[in-house]
Amino acid sequence: MGSIRKELSEYGLTPRKRWGQHFLVDRNILNKIIRTAEITNEDVVLEVGPGLGEMTLALARQAKRVIAVEIDPKLAEILEKKVGTTPNVAIIRKDILKVDFQELFKPVDHPIKVVANLPYQISTPLLFRFIESRKIFSALTLTLQKEVADRMGAPPGGKAYGPLSVLVQSVADISICFIIKPSAFFPPPKVESAVIRLSWKEKPMIAPEQEDWFRGVVKGCLGYRRKTLANALKHSELPLPENLEEKLEGIGIDPRRRPETLSVREFVDLASVLRH
Repeated sequence: MGSIRKELSEYGLTPRKRWGQHFLVDRNILNKIIRTAEITNEDVVLEVGPGLGEMTLALARQAKRVIAVEIDPKLAEILEKKVGTTPNVAIIRKDILKVDFQELFKPVDHPIKVVANLPYQISTPLLFRFIESRKIFSALTLTLQKEVADRMGAPPGGKAYGPLSVLVQSVADISICFIIKPSAFFPPPKVESAVIRLSWKEKPMIAPEQEDWFRGVVKGCLGYRRKTLANALKHSELPLPENLEEKLEGIGIDPRRRPETLSVREFVDLASVLRH
């Protein structure tokens, strides 16, 4: 895989900052990611950001089908040529943030596994899209900025704990599988990356019809994380009961606590009592 630099040069391509392109050049890391994803010959896999197709072809050797979404038209053209004789690979030329997952996977009769090296600038909005469409996906194996992985799995009380932590942990179990040094990529990013695995909870803590409200409560509170919980809620523009402090004490939450100290379960209870 060290030849990726040479291959890019032969095609007259340079990594594009606009799309956060960092090409994985370490074969051992690639194989480790695939092992982490636990791909079987019955799996349909969505790959995001396939680059020059090294991961795509490796996945195709194990999966029933691979659907690779690439935003860069030049790379997509190269990929289509490289996988032309691989019948179980489809290349989609599109921005992953604009893909209609329901439409794309309409012919597929079982959940999809995701394997993706996420561009840093779209990792958070794409994570939210995967969460919203989680009925379509069975498990996600993602390579992303270590800082984002840390935020996803952060416990209450620390600087990393925020809306992403609460929203992810309310619906999924997260495992940080291993760390990747910048030298494994070309060009090397300025920060370390992490490979994580997300699997959905059998019983999510929030019912689907309550998710929008829950998200609003979490963001409203943590938008004012240094205020007391009562004051944060009053600044949040959420519709609140007149007896707010009494409601909070009724579920065992001190109104004087800071929002960043609330556990995921406490946010669930808070959203529930404020909804009524």
